[in-house]
Amino acid sequence: MSTRREFLEHAGAFGLGAVFLTRLGGVAHGAAARAGTAVTKVPGLILETIEAGGISHYSYFIGDTITGAAAVIDPKRDVDDYIELARKHRLTITHAIDTHIHADFVSGARELAHRTGAAVCASTEGGAAYGYAVQPLRDGAVLEVGDLRLQAIHTPGHTPEHMSYLASRRGKPNDYWGLFTGDFLFAGAVGRPDLMGVENTDRLARLLYQSVQSAYTALPDALPIYPAHGPGSPCGAGIVQRDGIPTLGIERELNPALQFKDEEKFIEDLLFSQPPVPYYWPRMKQINARGPEVLGELPTPHAMAPKEFKTLVQSGTVQLLDTRHMLAFGGAHVPHAINIGHSPSVSMWGGWLLNPEQPIALVVPSKGAEREVVAWLARVGLMKFAAVLDVGKHPSGMDAWVMEGEDFTAIPQLSVHDLRKRMVKDEIQVFDVRQPQEWDQGHLPGARFMFLPEIQKRMTELDKSKPIAVYCGTGYRASIAASLLKRASFNVYSVPGSFGGWLEAGYDVIVPPAPGRASDTRRA
Repeated sequence: MSTRREFLEHAGAFGLGAVFLTRLGGVAHGAAARAGTAVTKVPGLILETIEAGGISHYSYFIGDTITGAAAVIDPKRDVDDYIELARKHRLTITHAIDTHIHADFVSGARELAHRTGAAVCASTEGGAAYGYAVQPLRDGAVLEVGDLRLQAIHTPGHTPEHMSYLASRRGKPNDYWGLFTGDFLFAGAVGRPDLMGVENTDRLARLLYQSVQSAYTALPDALPIYPAHGPGSPCGAGIVQRDGIPTLGIERELNPALQFKDEEKFIEDLLFSQPPVPYYWPRMKQINARGPEVLGELPTPHAMAPKEFKTLVQSGTVQLLDTRHMLAFGGAHVPHAINIGHSPSVSMWGGWLLNPEQPIALVVPSKGAEREVVAWLARVGLMKFAAVLDVGKHPSGMDAWVMEGEDFTAIPQLSVHDLRKRMVKDEIQVFDVRQPQEWDQGHLPGARFMFLPEIQKRMTELDKSKPIAVYCGTGYRASIAASLLKRASFNVYSVPGSFGGWLEAGYDVIVPPAPGRASDTRRA
């Protein structure tokens, strides 16, 4: 067993992401000073980063105020942010550019083209084909966005067609001011090559190694890079947050994937460290290659009074999603609801757990909050909404529900102290529902591991005769897991604070002697 201090030291030695420790904090700043971060000022340049939380996705709005032209690189599906930026800066969006066929979210390029008249620009390297009209790009192609110049660099490996875009200005093609690296190069990591099936993984991993070794060799250390994802994205293992804008020099010095000179060792290390592939990603690839449906605007769920909402839920035709805080959900919720707390993480967990073919009935924290939920779920192709529980004259829909005398159920909450007492008395089963590599960094004594997205298909392995407590890192995922088990009539408890609270309480943890393969969701 380990104390909290010993656990943190061990986790730091593993270097497994930023779940508990900030990796390389402070080091990146020194590297930036050594590599140099000065960027030539570009007259008229507008550069805005738009982050889609939950899926840790970065898209980029670039514009030229001199000519009035703008482009968006790797746009998310809800495109209003880009249109508002164009309005704010008095620009016209002329290009919607994807670095590759995305697997983790529905591209907004086609939607943006519909709303603005922009050209959709996409790589046709590696045999990529699309079910809708695109401006095809090959290696070396140049896009001109007013006086801004974007040169396509084929960087295969994450996908066969992947492109990076080297930014300069017209008339000065060697005066670089930025490099948009998509899912090829991240801060602290490179893109994973295992998203197109086992039969393609080795080939893509070797292409990725070749891209790492050769794609950017002529480019300067001081060049800022703008990747499509940040920490928390499953698109790459070990993505970090640098101090300030990362540069090629920083990554050449500090990025572990860029240190390998042996192809086989690079591939072995890369594949060992990749997290599980979300179930919904193959569907995203198909949608993006075929062409996402043009929405015009996001759906607006119909507000239903409690009695009408009850009839809808009891019809069995909908899936019920409650996005209130885990403690509110635990205290009282409509029977059979799934809890995914109201945050951008609804995108990822909704993608993992919800059925895209079944309409969704919503319970949200407050009036109007469903608009955010719809946007978050649209990013992962969940577009069918049946209704939202109306608030009526009350602060929330759930308040209206209970005040009209409707039935509700609850999930009891256990503090880490009460959990420990019950564990000592052997009164409860304890399940860890985190990522496999989180389990490898340390877990509760006597706990069993069951990766959260697998609970629905592995419930038959669980013993219904004894109460179950579920924990994660903070309690957010534990509440999701508890709601799934509650729907299946398990006697279940959720643990707010979860592993983080357990550590703060000073209780012992078990640290495995060595980490397992990160994508393997089975742990002893």
